[in-house]
Amino acid sequence: MTFKAEYIWIDGTQPTAKLRSKTKIMADDAKGAELPIWGFDGSSTNQAEGHSSDRVLKPVFSCPDPIRGGDDILVLCEVLNIDMTPHESNTRAALTEVAEKFAAQEPIFGIEQEYTFFKDGYPLGFPKGGFPAPQGGYYCGVGADEIFGRDIVEAHLENCLKAGLAISGINAEVMPGQWEFQVGPVSPLEVSDHLWVARWLLYRTAEDFGVAATLDPKPVKGDWNGAGAHTNFSTKAMREGYDAIITACESLGEGSKPLDHVKNYGAGIDDRLTGLHETAPWNEYSYGVSNRGASVRIPWQVEKDGKGYIEDRRPNANVDPYLVTRLIVDTCCTALEKAGQV
Repeated sequence: MTFKAEYIWIDGTQPTAKLRSKTKIMADDAKGAELPIWGFDGSSTNQAEGHSSDRVLKPVFSCPDPIRGGDDILVLCEVLNIDMTPHESNTRAALTEVAEKFAAQEPIFGIEQEYTFFKDGYPLGFPKGGFPAPQGGYYCGVGADEIFGRDIVEAHLENCLKAGLAISGINAEVMPGQWEFQVGPVSPLEVSDHLWVARWLLYRTAEDFGVAATLDPKPVKGDWNGAGAHTNFSTKAMREGYDAIITACESLGEGSKPLDHVKNYGAGIDDRLTGLHETAPWNEYSYGVSNRGASVRIPWQVEKDGKGYIEDRRPNANVDPYLVTRLIVDTCCTALEKAGQV
């Protein structure tokens, strides 16, 4: 008897990486054992030259495969060179180091992944050659005149739950055919691993409906909201006191930090962070209580309770979660450590 293992990895496509996967047939006696490394042709994934194209897949996270079912599994992998060093496209390795360095501060994340469904070149719900009614009633809406793609969304949610991912909710977003799911709150590596697998499941689920899902941060130009990946963050100190909340917010705005972060928050960020449509300008940093026009929002309940978390509203939908979590942990935890707020 055998089972199937779908090996999933992040490729080297620029400026936005793509997900790739292939199936390995495993013998039954491999169940419960350490999953083997595998190889692939990096010249076809923008991760190698043709004259030296072998690259290595190292399993780092696995879960039940909700699409195939049975004993089949999904296997998220890091990409290594043949000398077993991290490939230059492997952003998980750097996050691992930072997460371990600041583990004592107990950082956790919740990421809100927005995305848009497209069919035949149009966002789901857009009339061909035209536009629907202005945005407003679509957000968290109900009814066939305002909601498009719910069957896919529900199937994706069920697949994520069956896979055991840390998915915590879904909702319809501001534009027709635009939705969001949330992952977390969990550790930096866990939220990133789970988000990548949830993205793969999103694409794979929509595929069965003949629909494409995109993480384009501005899928429709004009007076329509973009698509982000609002990133909620806290440490033990932030969950216990308000001074640490302010320290974290201030640290994200110090010196070159705003630009250091934004340039790694997803391609096309200047198209989305315009200062309109619930965004702050990409080149200006601000934070405020209950302010969705700020770079970083402190929820009103956090101010009231005097403890909690912050929301970095800048990351694009197409952001690499390994990058955004590493940058936030490194910046905020370093500042909290210097301030003695750990």
